[in-house]
Amino acid sequence: MTAQDRPRRTPVRKPVVKSAGKPAAPRTRPAEERLDQLMTAAQELFLAHGVAATSVEHITARAGVAKGTFYLYFASKDEMLHALGERFAHDHLAAISRVLGKLRPDDWEGRLAAWAKSSVASYLDTVRLHDMLFHEARTPIRRGLVDNIVIDHLGGLLAAGAAAKAWKVEDPRLTAVFLFSGVH
Repeated sequence: MTAQDRPRRTPVRKPVVKSAGKPAAPRTRPAEERLDQLMTAAQELFLAHGVAATSVEHITARAGVAKGTFYLYFASKDEMLHALGERFAHDHLAAISRVLGKLRPDDWEGRLAAWAKSSVASYLDTVRLHDMLFHEARTPIRRGLVDNIVIDHLGGLLAAGAAAKAWKVEDPRLTAVFLFSGVH
């Protein structure tokens, strides 16, 4: 009987056993979890050592992944920083939205006051991360200072309040940019 004539068997994989007799955690993780690991590792290292002093190798070692895994998600450290900035903005907006979710939809003055208060509180709670992402890592650009989801949200609140005749705002977008810039 030749090798071609032998029936093929599916190999049976035995679990890797830790010293306590429990199977080891799988080496592969879902893509979202791996991405979060990389971003969290980078954020911790950037805050501890600075952006310039942190290399891709440092990030992957901290995340416990191969260097090539980094490049499956990001083309460069700069692209990682951009993604961290996006995550920061989404987290900032989520903090504001949690507070607004507790208010009546027609409480326009309360909503605007809560928006401002929660935005400032969220900013102050994360000021080191904010400054690292938006000032140390890169020079602020017009697009980031004017076009972002937090300003979009505030502009929407101002426009909705104006439509409900709660206040008069000629240019909700410009007013949102002005107010948001005041937070900084």
